[in-house]
Amino acid sequence: MPQRRTPLTPSWRVYLVRARGAVLYAGVTTNLEARLDLHRAGKGAKFLRGRGPLELVYTRKLGDHGLALRVERRLKQLSKTEKEALVLAQPTRARLLKQLELAQGVSGKKRGTTSSVTSQVITVKGKPCTK
Repeated sequence: MPQRRTPLTPSWRVYLVRARGAVLYAGVTTNLEARLDLHRAGKGAKFLRGRGPLELVYTRKLGDHGLALRVERRLKQLSKTEKEALVLAQPTRARLLKQLELAQGVSGKKRGTTSSVTSQVITVKGKPCTK
């Protein structure tokens, strides 16, 4: 049975941060500002230590912790090109889940599928990346 939302239930979100060298880092949190402050202070993820300045380039509220972790994992599996396409498109929650094949009733593809980026349409995992 799904967990019922109450005012005390934290709302989880996924985020992408751009670091020095145009590196994109994916993470999840219930308090975005506090998490970014930790990253900037060098106390968050080891990956980002010494890679400042950091810029928040994408965030999306997801609600459920388990879903946020699944989305984070899928984001980390994307290529740099696919992550950049996602940042450009800034998809809604529903579109993000569909593109990452995490929407209910969507079966996952085999790993290793590629995306294509063109001047007209940006796609992630073969699906148009639109708002």
